[in-house]
Amino acid sequence: MTKVLVVDDTADSIMILRSILTNNGFAVTTAQSGLEALEALKKDIPDLVLLDVMMPEMSGLEVLERIRSNAVTSKIPVILVTAKTQDEDVLAGYQYGADYYITKPCTAKQLLYGISLVLGKQEQPAAPKQEPKDVV
Repeated sequence: MTKVLVVDDTADSIMILRSILTNNGFAVTTAQSGLEALEALKKDIPDLVLLDVMMPEMSGLEVLERIRSNAVTSKIPVILVTAKTQDEDVLAGYQYGADYYITKPCTAKQLLYGISLVLGKQEQPAAPKQEPKDVV
């Protein structure tokens, strides 16, 4: 069973993410702060971390930086799940070492797709029936 550590300072976000993940066969542990997340990583190494960016005391980017700088945790895939949607925020997330970036609010389908991509278990999606109208 794939183990996921969900890190978010908002109880509602944790509850929703936990529900989506457990309903799809993931084992979930949670942390409500960056420090709590780092302590959890000392006890058990998950297969994936879902990490909020905007948290008090220690931002998700600081947590990500510490995860990447520790030899034991540096290879853990990390998906930032955040309300920060500006281009520079997304870029910063990747520069700090995020494997993927999902903006809130997101659907269960978007979350699970991102997880599948990062964990390498995603089959190629079926081709769309018609061309999207707002392709950049």
